[in-house]
Amino acid sequence: MIKQIKYLVAGGGPCGIGAALRLQELGENDFLVLEKEDYAGGLATSFVDAQGFTWDVGGHVQFSHYKYFDKIMEKALGKTGWLTHERASFIWMKDRFIPYPLQNNIHRLPEDIFKECFEGLEKALANNSSNSLKNFKDWLLASFGEGIASHFLLPYNYKVWAYHPEKMQYGWIGERVSVVDIERIKKNIEEDKDDISWGPNNTFQFPKFGGTGAIWKSLASMIKPSKISLATEIDTIDSDNNIVTTKNGEKIEYQYLLSTMPLDILCSKISPMPEAISSKSKELLYSSTHIVGIGVEGPTPKHLAKKCWLYFPENNCPFYRVTVFSNYSPNNVPDNNTQYSLMTETSESPDKKVSSDNILQETIDGLIASKLLNPNHKIVSKFYKRFEYGYPTPSLTRDEVLCLCIPYLEKKNIYSRGRFGAWKYEISNQDHTFMQGVEWVNKMINGEQEETFTL
Repeated sequence: MIKQIKYLVAGGGPCGIGAALRLQELGENDFLVLEKEDYAGGLATSFVDAQGFTWDVGGHVQFSHYKYFDKIMEKALGKTGWLTHERASFIWMKDRFIPYPLQNNIHRLPEDIFKECFEGLEKALANNSSNSLKNFKDWLLASFGEGIASHFLLPYNYKVWAYHPEKMQYGWIGERVSVVDIERIKKNIEEDKDDISWGPNNTFQFPKFGGTGAIWKSLASMIKPSKISLATEIDTIDSDNNIVTTKNGEKIEYQYLLSTMPLDILCSKISPMPEAISSKSKELLYSSTHIVGIGVEGPTPKHLAKKCWLYFPENNCPFYRVTVFSNYSPNNVPDNNTQYSLMTETSESPDKKVSSDNILQETIDGLIASKLLNPNHKIVSKFYKRFEYGYPTPSLTRDEVLCLCIPYLEKKNIYSRGRFGAWKYEISNQDHTFMQGVEWVNKMINGEQEETFTL
């Protein structure tokens, strides 16, 4: 027997949850969400380990570009379920902490490197060579100069993306990268002032309890139980007959399919699929993520007490970012008076291999090398998870792939949205992905134009 569903949603992360809640809000009852894991939330899930420490899947923070999203966040945890923080992000390099963004604080570098970086900035601005840029590396050099690029941006971005910047485009940057304001930099130098107020997330919220996952666990519970099926993975999609077959053999006929699974996986499940599109989808690049959490016995060290997250461009540690996770909420650790926690992120790709067997010890060694952990500290919790799909890479051919695959799929009534469905890092925050689901529903039911996702 084939089940018939008007709106089928593949994936119970923020995008899928957004679509489901919006369908309910508009009074549409003919829908079903399929989630392959036995929990909802996707990469916005949180985990509690055996020792009682809470961990996120990376350094999630809550800030928004949308009033509708803000309203939903309040609905999820209420007005009192949040803590508000001022961002205090730093770079650990040259054996010191330097406030982020680096270009605004280069006077904190050793004198010789400061001069190299400042002269490189002035030279880059004078050259104004934006017309000859071919890739992200070119953009970094042209925008920041040789000094900042060589000491920070090039090694750091390789550690983040797990691909060298010359394999990436730069059209995605937008608000994601702090660009140069030379007058602001000169003023900071003159006044010997730290400048840490850049960015859309200079203030952010975080749940008091349960980590980021508490948000999406709460919202998923608002979906009618009969409208979400956990531990249900799609096996194949017959795009001619609009039939999905799950791994357990269930067949579902849909009118419209919203897929939030990675676009390359989606294309591999569809039959028939033109070879030109199937092969093109395999060009999409992504990085995997290794999350290591270290719970420590003892009070938070004074030099970490006010810090949120930290960047690491140098090669004395495997991770590119560390979040002082106990600073986000005292409830992320069993006893905030006597314990603190550090959550690290390490990227992996075919161009940057990582050993799952060694990553835990390499992380601990790196935390000690970067003075986040004292060798005499007692470690009371070691958390580790690897996620195959961590970040969609804005590769050189990404837009070409999307412009071929997405229109073809939509002619088949298959809509690919979300962090890896849209494959656009620049719109992969929680608010962006949630709103992609909401806006898709608005399009399907009310004929409204999508604003967040565009090709």
